[in-house]
Amino acid sequence: MKKQVIVALALAFSVFTFAQKKELKTVEKAIKNNDFSVAKSLLGQLEPMLPDMEDKYKDKYYLLKGQAFYANGTGSDEDIDIAIDNLDNAKGSYKVEVEKIKQNLINTLLTESNNQYQSAQYLEAVNGFEKLYKLIPSDTTYLYYAASSAVTGKDYDSAVKNYEKLLELGYTGIEKQYVATNVETGEVEAFSKSQRNLFVKAGSHIKPSVRVSKSKRGEIVKNLAFIYLNNGESDKALKAVQAAREMDPTDSNLILSEANLHYKNGDKETYKKLIEEAIQLDPNNTDLIFNLGVVSAENGEIEKAKEYYTKVISLEPENVNAQTNMAALILGEENALIEEMNGLGTSNADNIRYDELKEQRTKLYHSAVPYLESVLEVEPENVQVAKTLLNIYGAIGETEKENAIKELLNSTGN
Repeated sequence: MKKQVIVALALAFSVFTFAQKKELKTVEKAIKNNDFSVAKSLLGQLEPMLPDMEDKYKDKYYLLKGQAFYANGTGSDEDIDIAIDNLDNAKGSYKVEVEKIKQNLINTLLTESNNQYQSAQYLEAVNGFEKLYKLIPSDTTYLYYAASSAVTGKDYDSAVKNYEKLLELGYTGIEKQYVATNVETGEVEAFSKSQRNLFVKAGSHIKPSVRVSKSKRGEIVKNLAFIYLNNGESDKALKAVQAAREMDPTDSNLILSEANLHYKNGDKETYKKLIEEAIQLDPNNTDLIFNLGVVSAENGEIEKAKEYYTKVISLEPENVNAQTNMAALILGEENALIEEMNGLGTSNADNIRYDELKEQRTKLYHSAVPYLESVLEVEPENVQVAKTLLNIYGAIGETEKENAIKELLNSTGN
């Protein structure tokens, strides 16, 4: 009896293996005839047998499933994902077939994704770049492109997923660039090594050299922090920036990102400290110096704020924000003078003090005027500044300038 049972099982196994081989050939035939729907249906019927298949038939199954869902490049977005997964599982003797399909996919996806990004179809580009990374996991640049497309297209969930993966992989985006100077434009342009050598040989470019690109890690963390903040996750945003700063403590962009997070959390002292640190790395950055002026003013450090605004104006004379804020600080001192003037009595001493305060007020007006006039030169349509100057000219007796401002306001319908 035992012998009969063993023979029965062996026969059953032989029949099962033969059935697998036959079904796979039928699938293969359907694919060759471009009848992909039939191929998918047959593969679905074969799937329950997969755990018991011999390895060589499993490899064949995965290859055919990849081909069926790829459908010579006509597969849907979801089908292409299925095709990639199955092609990755096809091993054994099918390496050439798998690589051929993958290369076709890479070429198609790269062209489509670039075109979609250039046409502002950012969400479609995300899918394409993600698939490219799936096909070539060693090239993390595609994952970076997917994240960047997602940010531009405001698909923040995809952006976070891809950015976090990039940080986990230690991606920096730093790469060797082969550059040469364009003879016609004088601009330095980057190429592949072979392209650069070709252009230099042709004479259109000169001064060939190699340079290393800047790290993209600061940009990644900055974007992640923005998204975290947008989602109300300020703690995660701060941790992300601080972790990146540990790896690159001299990156001024990261310092500024952390500073802004502290500012939004109400910690102006830490913000100020970090901005000062960033200025040491970039001493002529007028945006950073201006921000210190704003914080100093908010903290009641008026003279310090004036120093910062003066520095900005010396570096950038037409900076209307610094000019406006400087004038506002000067005119803000008027309130204390007016309050004291209104509190005086009618005695001789009070009258003398009143005249002193009035003179101080006039000096304030004269001090503010150059800054306001500078703003109006750059922004002649700035109604608020024009009206402030109108009132000051009237107060200090500058009749000619007062009339000129009136004409300006009338011409703009104000």
